[in-house]
Amino acid sequence: MKYHVIALGGSIVVPHLSDNGGINSSFLRQLRKFLKNEMEKGSRFILVIGGGKTCRVYQKAAREIVRVSNEDLDWLGIHAIRLNAHLLRTVFKKEAYPVVLDHDPSLREVAKLKASRKRLLVESAWRPGYSTDYVAMKTAQKFGAKEVIVAGDTPYVYDKDPKKFPSARPVREITWAEYQKLIPGTWIPGLSSPVDPVASQVARRAGITAKVLKGSNLASLASAIQGKPFEGSVIS
Repeated sequence: MKYHVIALGGSIVVPHLSDNGGINSSFLRQLRKFLKNEMEKGSRFILVIGGGKTCRVYQKAAREIVRVSNEDLDWLGIHAIRLNAHLLRTVFKKEAYPVVLDHDPSLREVAKLKASRKRLLVESAWRPGYSTDYVAMKTAQKFGAKEVIVAGDTPYVYDKDPKKFPSARPVREITWAEYQKLIPGTWIPGLSSPVDPVASQVARRAGITAKVLKGSNLASLASAIQGKPFEGSVIS
């Protein structure tokens, strides 16, 4: 059975911090309605969630107090991601597999998950040194998915960082080799790019296509899932 792997940006779910935790409840409500409708049609999903603002705020606070290793920064991010993952599992309690996947599953575990009647699996970060982009790509490999939908806060791949360069232009289609020239060569905690360096290497070797789009644009997400033209970029 075909799986749709979605790397859901944490910044879409937790865009800021406030009295309600900064959680975008309106988006989660819309996402729940949308995915339930797709699951009723027979689709199965794997949601790999990111850390969002919670992750970055905790990492920033630690840096302001002491000198922090990249490994410890990653662990802060991992626990923020796990919190977001449990939120998603709770929101999709009836539809989701009852346990958040927080490690690299064995082939036996993958077979068990595939045999489950649940149509949605929520996954969080695994270990330091890798982002949830990497988790999404490795998961796609294990579940036989040929594409990963990267649903973050950026609608396209750009030729330059759009947050630093107002003149940055969107790139609709790009190869992995060309994409890797646009981003740093190594992973560092908190790196902001549509697909991180380690994950892009995995995708390139495995022949996985990434569809990059803005996660809050559910119309574009629907088109990408259904194999129709969508507003975003394709890396292959």
